[in-house]
Amino acid sequence: MRSLDPTDPPAVGGYPLLARLGEGGMGQVFLSRTSSGRPLALKTVRSELALDPGFEERFAREIASSDQVRSPWTVAVVDYSAPGQRPQWLATEYVAAPALADRVHRHGPLPEAAVRALGAELAEGLRAVHRTGLAHRDVKPSNVLLGRRHPLLIDFGIARAADDTRHTRTGGVIGSPGYMAPEQITGGAAAEPGDVFSLAAVLVYAATGEGPFLRRGEEPSAAQLLYRIVHEEPRLDGVPESLLPVLTACLHKAPQSRPGAVELLERLGPGCPEWAAVLPPGLAEDLAAREAELRAVLEASNAVPPPRTAPAPPAAPAPPAAPSAPVTPTPSVPVAPAPAVPGFGPPPAYGPAAGTAAVPAATGNGSARTRTALVAVGLPVLAAAVAAAVWWGGAGNGGGDGQHTDGTSPPVTSSSAASSSGQAAANALPAAWVGTWTGTGPGTTAGDGVFTARTTKVSVTLTLHAAERGELVGRQVSEVTEAGSGDDIGCTETLRLQETHPTSMVFQAVTSTPTDPSLGVVCRPGNLYTLSKHGADTLALGAEGSQTGGSPTRLRRVT
Repeated sequence: MRSLDPTDPPAVGGYPLLARLGEGGMGQVFLSRTSSGRPLALKTVRSELALDPGFEERFAREIASSDQVRSPWTVAVVDYSAPGQRPQWLATEYVAAPALADRVHRHGPLPEAAVRALGAELAEGLRAVHRTGLAHRDVKPSNVLLGRRHPLLIDFGIARAADDTRHTRTGGVIGSPGYMAPEQITGGAAAEPGDVFSLAAVLVYAATGEGPFLRRGEEPSAAQLLYRIVHEEPRLDGVPESLLPVLTACLHKAPQSRPGAVELLERLGPGCPEWAAVLPPGLAEDLAAREAELRAVLEASNAVPPPRTAPAPPAAPAPPAAPSAPVTPTPSVPVAPAPAVPGFGPPPAYGPAAGTAAVPAATGNGSARTRTALVAVGLPVLAAAVAAAVWWGGAGNGGGDGQHTDGTSPPVTSSSAASSSGQAAANALPAAWVGTWTGTGPGTTAGDGVFTARTTKVSVTLTLHAAERGELVGRQVSEVTEAGSGDDIGCTETLRLQETHPTSMVFQAVTSTPTDPSLGVVCRPGNLYTLSKHGADTLALGAEGSQTGGSPTRLRRVT
């Protein structure tokens, strides 16, 4: 992270630019934030790319593809430029974590336990990508972030539907030399087996400090690397013996001979530790320093009002349309139950695995009836599982709740003492918010019966009581009526007051359980909701939040 250049604009798309994060193949990457202070990585598109007559359409398609992938191992799209806007830009959640490439370059290979855990976590991430019918196409060390709770796959800018080759230019190669699968080089094919090959190459790099087709100390041309991938066997010197069989299988030249992401997870899983338990030496301190730097930048930016109060609604035609609606959580589990893997199970409960997923409900005869889950259409809450969780309180917030990490309060300075009474009021839920609020929405018929549920009604009851910031503040009960069955597939959440603002509040679900426990719906905590007050008796959801299509747009006071 470095300071902005004098030639950088103060804002893009209404989002303030706070610092430079780097530069990629698409263009510049900046640190930005939402109106409530959540950090964003805002990527601008190079002007020469935008001159391509077909680029804008492809850019919109890439965003739509990216937005389908929701898991604890990926970052989510938050906003993007409207058609015709220049520069084109894309805003995603920002994670204050180093890339694997940077970590290995500075500190050397990862320990064996960390490499195994990294592989299992990224296999879960790829499984989430592949469930949506996509291939990442560019899995490489610089596209893997080493987060505190999970490593994350980033940069879905070149993801496409796995069976869609119409948009790959003739003779073009999509991917990064050294980590691409042979079939990507020879035929432009990019599907699940290619991602598995690339992941194995990344794990070789993590374990040895070199890619499987590189020789130590050399700098071969892209053409040399591509030739080696197609015609030569990988170099696995230094790979731990326990990982050799699985990585050798994943690096097979023939796509059909490689294990899939699920099989890879099974082969890595036995005895595999959790990532958070085997962080490489010094990574926790590195993350803490990055998080502190992020907090400082965000705190400094809070002194200057953002250019607008909320992101403009997306206008590009490609992403699936859905109404902006309030506070209904999104139940989600994998499309098919994953085999039990000791030490590495399904996604942890603190991250919303919102998105295209089906909920299996066991029946009396031992079979499973697939119940479709709802798709979150606002800002998903991966941030609650990674860097953003550090910023908005809870475990591991580095003292961001106004306390030191040892639990003691910071010393009171003259400026803080002068504003202590006002600050205390600002950190509490206003009395006018206390009470019970309800609303009913029409549901949505936009479901396809496979990835998205059709619903006929969504009812929300929100009960709030007096609380300070960081304390439990109430409960939300969502009743979501599934079309056809009439079943209630909603969730009931316990809410914590996460942020306070003059006219809006941010709540986080710290627990989430099925409103009807008999149906087998899986609800995950972690959802974030931004509500604003309109008059004495109305609450409305802001542009940021986690919600289900067809929810009520307003909640009215009952008591």
